[in-house]
Amino acid sequence: MNNQTLKLRRIAIDTYHENVAYLHRDCAVYRAEGFQALSKIRISANRQRILAVLNVVDDAAIVTPTELGLSEQAYAQLNACEDCAVSVDHAEYAASMDAVRRKINGERLTLVDFESITQDIAESRYSKMEMAAFLVATGQNSLDRDEVYYLTRAMLETGQQLNWGELLVVDKHCIGGIPGNRTSMLVVPIVAAHGMLIPKTSSRAITSPAGTADTMEILAEVNLTPEKLHDIVRKHRGCLAWGGTAKLAPVDDMLIAVERPLGIDSQGQMVASILSKKLAAGSTHLLVDIPVGPTAKVRHMQAALALRKLFEFVGDRLNIHLEVIITDGRQPIGRGIGPTLEARDVMQVLENDPDAPSDLRQKSLELAGRIIEFDPDVRGGQGYAIARDILDSGRALAKMNAIIEGQGLRTVDFTPGQFCYEVRADRAGIVTGIDNLQMAKIARIAGAPMDKKAGVDLLRKTGDTVNAGDVLYRVYAEFMSDFEFAQKLVEQNNGYTLNKAGAALTT
Repeated sequence: MNNQTLKLRRIAIDTYHENVAYLHRDCAVYRAEGFQALSKIRISANRQRILAVLNVVDDAAIVTPTELGLSEQAYAQLNACEDCAVSVDHAEYAASMDAVRRKINGERLTLVDFESITQDIAESRYSKMEMAAFLVATGQNSLDRDEVYYLTRAMLETGQQLNWGELLVVDKHCIGGIPGNRTSMLVVPIVAAHGMLIPKTSSRAITSPAGTADTMEILAEVNLTPEKLHDIVRKHRGCLAWGGTAKLAPVDDMLIAVERPLGIDSQGQMVASILSKKLAAGSTHLLVDIPVGPTAKVRHMQAALALRKLFEFVGDRLNIHLEVIITDGRQPIGRGIGPTLEARDVMQVLENDPDAPSDLRQKSLELAGRIIEFDPDVRGGQGYAIARDILDSGRALAKMNAIIEGQGLRTVDFTPGQFCYEVRADRAGIVTGIDNLQMAKIARIAGAPMDKKAGVDLLRKTGDTVNAGDVLYRVYAEFMSDFEFAQKLVEQNNGYTLNKAGAALTT
């Protein structure tokens, strides 16, 4: 065991859900212990221990031979002061990697295997490369329904689990893939105004231009401590928060940090991610929205029914009342695609603005109505009318404003990005299709969700009649490089089809 100590140095690098340590190549400890770059090391200070991936440095301006540098993530986790003495040792081998290798070879894993894997991930024993290996090994159809249940249960057990002490705690989740589908931000205030408890915690976007947490962040603080989240929900009967800071199923957030750049979003992982987060948040009743369309995540009704059965199987085993609704996913919902534009749409619906997107309003009312019918005092079929009355009366807006104030009001500005490119129809006709994947890709290339004001603003939807030269949509970006990339992508394929023949429009 190494008895030499080094001086701790804070390195201002955001390594996003991965502990990274930095040692100079001439460091005596580095030479004596035979460390290698990208190996995992154990760092100890004041009875605190963390594991980190080692990076080797040749520039003493970053870290000197007598110092150990820690990235922002690792420094916060070690919770030690800068310049204090730290010791460094080899990290113990992550034994659960043997199970990952068995999965790569096509073997079926047990609950114990998944518990070992998620525990090692939670304790930072896995590098991002090793997490990527796990995600690829379990991707697409490599998990049977029992394995999805095992993974969900294992992820649930790695973090905190909230208990609201109520028999009815509701939630709603969409599997994603439909740009602008920001119904949760309308369902929560409607349902909470009805008096039902709906503690909505959401992940940030994985492969989309915005997630619920990204969009809500335009209006309010979403990084809530478990204590603050609890207080807000108790007072207002609902919240719209990011699940990461609440430490609910934290392994899910660590895996998402790897899934995002790889563009991985397999069904087994998705089901485990959604249900582990909802159960950790204390939900007893859950409505799952599966949009189906030619460019949605789920493209055929047969696949949607199979996914519904998987959700129901895992939900039953974990004792959560779960209902799945299959919805129209043939085009984006609302007008805005990207955090700022989607937040604008939500507030227009809440304010009963005549210009509010009617499809976003209608779908939100249908979903809220289904959730309200979880209430034993509400008769079947009455939920929609109750939800509509809550929205039309302004009670939903009042509830949303109360939740925003409770979470921490932000200075709201719905002005989109400074660079704007108008995409126009080159001939007259009827819009017969809008490609969800392409519109999402354009918005992401423009900068969303990292650049909050970037995105796409749709002016025409399917069924609309257009004349030559009419603006179909506008692309907004904050930076010229993103703007130029998005413009080139639009010129290759603008995502719209015209007339029954399906001829592609050009810009």
